[in-house]
Amino acid sequence: MKKIIFLSSGLILATALIAVSISKTKTKAASAYEYLRIHIRANSNSKDDQDVKFKVKEKVVDFLIPFLSECDTKDKAINTLNGLIDDIETVCYRELLENGFNYKAKAYVKKEEFPARVYDDLTLDAGVYDALIIEIGEGKGDNWWCVVFPPFCFIDVTYTGGNSVKYKFKLVEIVNKFKNRK
Repeated sequence: MKKIIFLSSGLILATALIAVSISKTKTKAASAYEYLRIHIRANSNSKDDQDVKFKVKEKVVDFLIPFLSECDTKDKAINTLNGLIDDIETVCYRELLENGFNYKAKAYVKKEEFPARVYDDLTLDAGVYDALIIEIGEGKGDNWWCVVFPPFCFIDVTYTGGNSVKYKFKLVEIVNKFKNRK
């Protein structure tokens, strides 16, 4: 009977060690990859400012998808964003005006500190990342952020005819591509 308990305990311990090892391997592989984030700061924490932040975010994401979908490296994505700064600010300002706000938005690319973030099976470590920063108005409110490259937060919507829509998640495509390289 002691042998059965010992074997069961050993099996549990071995399984746990393997799971931890696999988990650490995935995290290391993910943190070694280069990421470009997006960070949108609301004017304030008022309900109206937070609501318009999400409207601005939707417009910016819609605007950027066709440009960033052509980028196959982080450097290309940064160069693309830097070339679109005036356009990004215009997209933001138009959405703000359309929603009755007089303040503007400032966009720029810079290095910024981010906390750790988990996207399904992928963990991005806390650290300094290149990021597209958009400050709406005073930029003192809660923010929204995600990853621009690889485009984790951006989904491609493909119309397949009629009323059917096929959703393709870029994150899933990128993770699968990364897994298949091994």
